[in-house]
This record gives sequence, structure tokens and C-alpha cells, in this order.
Amino acid sequence: MEIYLVGGAVRDARLGLPVRERDWVVVGATVDDMLRLGYKPVGKDFPVFLHPETREEYALARTERKTGPGYTGFETCAGPDVTLKQDLQRRDLTINAMAETAEGEIIDPYGGVQDLDNGVLRHVSPAFSEDPVRILRAARFAARFAHWGFHVAHDTTALMRHMVSSGEVDHLVPERVWAEFTRALGEPDPQRFFDVLYGCGALARLFPELESLYLDCQRPLHQPADGVFPVLEAATALSDKPAVRFAALICDLDRTHDPDTAMSRLQNLGERLRIPNAFRELAEQALRHRDRVHRAPGLSAPELLDLLSALDAFRRRARLEDLLRVCQAEACALGREPAGDYPQARLLRRAQAVALAVKTDKMDTAEISGKAIGDRLRQRRIAALEELLTAR
Repeated sequence: MEIYLVGGAVRDARLGLPVRERDWVVVGATVDDMLRLGYKPVGKDFPVFLHPETREEYALARTERKTGPGYTGFETCAGPDVTLKQDLQRRDLTINAMAETAEGEIIDPYGGVQDLDNGVLRHVSPAFSEDPVRILRAARFAARFAHWGFHVAHDTTALMRHMVSSGEVDHLVPERVWAEFTRALGEPDPQRFFDVLYGCGALARLFPELESLYLDCQRPLHQPADGVFPVLEAATALSDKPAVRFAALICDLDRTHDPDTAMSRLQNLGERLRIPNAFRELAEQALRHRDRVHRAPGLSAPELLDLLSALDAFRRRARLEDLLRVCQAEACALGREPAGDYPQARLLRRAQAVALAVKTDKMDTAEISGKAIGDRLRQRRIAALEELLTAR
């Protein structure tokens, strides 16, 4: 039995990045061998085990054979006769197909070290084309390492284009697309994710709402289209939350500030990808109320209170901060406010705190009830906000 560290841990260590999780492959062992050593089985489709102490994943070396369309159409074979090289060959990119021995020796049968040093994302073998999720993964790694100059190899891009034209990409299910999409939004340069998908033709199949923004730029396919998503780019510098960046992306879709059209696009995208409510709601809030947020310093106290109520700022206080990040990103992208400065956010945070400080238990409500209490609370909050505006 031989055990090797594989995949992302080997890649990230060589790049000098922190290793957050480690995966291991076991060569020359059977399921019974692993069970005798105390490993706990967790794999359903192929033999994967948890180490009895570290709880890290150990998988038996395996091969894969394509049996049907899509990413689920595979038959796996795991056994003591499968070699490390065979196991590494089934992986997506060469930079993910390296292994390391217990002594620290790198085993690199497919040129991953060279590609890592040269900043190239290259497929390991033609079997890359058998799994459409690999298109999304290649695009996501481009978004992760874009700041180091990584790019997708030309022959890999050509293979991805063939996967699109042959219809292989159409077998992706919404859950897998959304999972890779949200992970890409959390990467250092999420726009590169869409650049790669546009370059291989997958953007039109997976995110047709976004393709029109690239067509507007009138750039050749092989050139990055800078400025396609200015609000997303600004939001990336302000927040690492995928939900904030998603809402910023939706704002990029609505450059004419036509909320009805933008809301329709958001609805189509949300239904097709089964987007979680938290992402949808923040994007909807941004589309509906960003113009009023931008104009917040000019609002009266009643208008300011109405805006806070519309933003649900009294029940869902944390979401106000996310929305302000989205609006700040748009203001920066459009040149309305300098980077790092958004006085509207300071005003709305203070207004939220002032309004929340007005409590019903501090009011004389002995002789009134129901709607009358709400009306009195509103008037008290308006009075408090008028004091705030006067002090400004």
C-alpha cells in the first residue's frame, strides 16, 4: 500500500498558498484493507474513506470510463491494480494532477509543475471532454489565478469549444452550474470566469443574459473584454461575499436602469439555475432601490424612513450593509463617487441606528393600540430623523 497527497494541496503548497484541506489517494489497497486499518467509508460512487484520527479523505486509486452523456455518465473502477499515473490521468487540469510522497517528492507525469510555473491551465488528457463540469472548473481556476497571469491553454480552449458545439455542456444540471458560479464569484477576479466561458462559447448556453454585455463590447473572442462588468469589478474590491457580487453583476445587466426588464432577466436566471432566495432578494433590492440610495442625502426625513422600511432595514439589519456595498460599487463604477468613499452609506447607517433607537416601550401607548401605535412610532422616528438631518 502506498499513500500520496494529491490535487489542490500539492498545487497550493507549490504556489506558496495556505493549504486548507488535504486529499489523499491510496494505491495498492482494497476496501477490506482500509476497513482493517480503521478508516471509515463515506463514498457512494467509489471507495472514499475518512482517516480515523485526522478525518481527512483517502480515496482508493481509480479509473473512469465514459458510459453516457453529462457529468454523471461514468463508470469507475477502483482496485489494487490501478496505478497512481492512471488515477492522476482522470483529473481535469495538469496543475491538479500532481502527487507528493511522504518524503516530499513531487510526482508529475503530465507536466503540472511546468504549467504551474508558466501560468497555464491545460487539460490532462482528451478525457477532459467527457465531463462538462470541467469547463466551469477551468473557468473558475482562471478567476482564482488571474492576478498571477494564468490563462487557459489554446488547445484546452479548443477542446472546450468542441464540448459546447457537440452539446455536451447542455447536460449540466442547474445545481452544478450554480455551485461553480457561486464559487467563482468568491474568487479574486470573478469576471475572468465569464471571460473564459464567453471565449469557448459556453456563456451563451449557460448565461445567455450575460452574453449581450460582451457583444456590446465588440471585442474578438480571444481578447479579455475589460469593463464588461464594472459594478462587479468594483464590488469585488469592496466585499468578498458572493451574494454582494451577484447583486452587483445583476446591476451590470441593467445599465439603462429599467427595473422591469432587469427584474425579468433576474427571474429567468433565478428559475433556470434555482438560485437561493438570499441571492435573489438582495439583487431585487438593489434593482428596486439603488437610485433612491444614491439620492439619500437629498431625501426628507419621511422619505428616508420610507426607504429604510422598503429595505427592511429594521427587521433584517445586516442585509442593509450588503445592499450599501452593492450601491457603493455602482457609484464607483459610474464615477459618481471616488473609490472608497460613499457618504450615502454613512447617512443610511446612522439613520437606521437613530430610527431603531425609537422604541414603542418608551412611548405612552396606554390609550391606543394597533395601527395607532404604528402611526405614533412612525412620527417619533420621523422626528428623530429630522434631528439627524438638521445636525448634518
